[in-house]
Amino acid sequence: MEANTRSIGRLPAAFLTPGSSSFMDFLGEHQPEMLPGNRQLPPVQGVIEAPHGTTIVAVTFPGGVVLAGDRRATMGNMIAQRDIEKVFPADEYSAVGIAGTAGLAVEMVKLFQLELEHFEKVEGAQLSLEGKANRLSTMIRSNLGMAMQGLAVVPLFAGYDVDRGRGRIFSYDVTGGRSEERNYATTGSGSVFARGAMKKLFRDDLTEEQATTLVVQALYDAADDDSATGGPDVARRIYPIITVITEDGFRRLGEDEAAELAGSVLQARLEQPDGPRAALL
Repeated sequence: MEANTRSIGRLPAAFLTPGSSSFMDFLGEHQPEMLPGNRQLPPVQGVIEAPHGTTIVAVTFPGGVVLAGDRRATMGNMIAQRDIEKVFPADEYSAVGIAGTAGLAVEMVKLFQLELEHFEKVEGAQLSLEGKANRLSTMIRSNLGMAMQGLAVVPLFAGYDVDRGRGRIFSYDVTGGRSEERNYATTGSGSVFARGAMKKLFRDDLTEEQATTLVVQALYDAADDDSATGGPDVARRIYPIITVITEDGFRRLGEDEAAELAGSVLQARLEQPDGPRAALL
């Protein structure tokens, strides 16, 4: 009885044995059924209806990178949620914006956060930004079985590379294929319209304020033409999630900052509904 009492609260030996710095490898060895990609879905007929996140945009500027997303989740032709969170910090110097099946995407982000934290605790150092991008690629690839059944997750990953002293953006496909994007990137159902806006407005010498304004303009254009993308909702005080990552780390703009930024864009659109245009040369 005394021995049993002493063992209460004691961690299993697996948690005390030196091993891989990858939390996914640890979980795969000791409880593989908890990994999202190892779950078996019941047989279904037709497309699985689940809430989907939509448009995510990112843009670099000389001091770092901005990652932003709208707040709408859809399920078929219905609005499933008006104020979903789609942009999350991965660690101090990086963030993930999610598009695709919302539930799986949020779960993947939480696992990614654990992966980076586990590595830092085991190795005593942070992964490089390139290493973080590769780890996320592995996670997306492990979800391929779900993606083939219509439950795809296609994120954008952005961060400040402390070794190179600049912001970087990485995009992915459903197989985990990774590409580094130059200057700006978009994903989700409204990505075509958002990318068109960013293509016209991007400059190499953007300030942080101009970069944050640019992503709001891009999300506004996406919402203007894509019904699955939600624009700024003044009546409900729902505004895009806007995050900035610089050498000082990750920062999310507060609600008042986002409201002021969205308000300035909306006011300008009253005079020019189709938005700003590139100068004619």
